[in-house]
Amino acid sequence: MTQQNSVWFEDVAAGQVLRSPRAITLDREAIIVFARQYDPQPAHLGEETAKDSQFGLFCASGWQTGATTMRLIYETLPIARGGMGAGIEQLRWLRPVRPGDSLRVEITVLATRPSRSRPESGVVTYRCTTLNQNDEPVQEFTTTVLMPRK
Repeated sequence: MTQQNSVWFEDVAAGQVLRSPRAITLDREAIIVFARQYDPQPAHLGEETAKDSQFGLFCASGWQTGATTMRLIYETLPIARGGMGAGIEQLRWLRPVRPGDSLRVEITVLATRPSRSRPESGVVTYRCTTLNQNDEPVQEFTTTVLMPRK
C-alpha cells in the first residue's frame, strides 16, 4: 500500500464500520494444501477422510480462515507503517468454511485512545467478523492494535 492509502490512528473512530473491498474464495485444493502444511486434521484433507472426522464433512481449518481474514484485514485497514497487534480476545469459529465459500470481513471500531506508554501511537480495539457469501458469520474476534499517529 502506498502511504496515501495508509490509515493512521487519527483516521479511525469508535463506531466506524469498515468492509473489505473484495472477497476471497477458498477452493478445495487451497484447503487441502493449507491443511497438509499446517493443520493435517482429517476434516481438512478431503471428503473421504472428513467422513470419519468429528465434523463429518470436508471444511477448511479455522487457522486458514484466520489467515485469510488477516489478508482481508490488511486490505481493509491498511495501517500506516504496519500495525502492531496486542492480542486477540474471544476468537470463535462459528461455522465451517466449505470449498467454494467466499469470505469477506467487517471491522467495527469499538474504542480508540492515545497510548500512554508510546506517545507516537494510538490504541484501537475492534471486532472483526468474517462472513461467507451468504452473509453468515464464520469467525469473529476482538483485537487491540497499536496504530501510528500522524
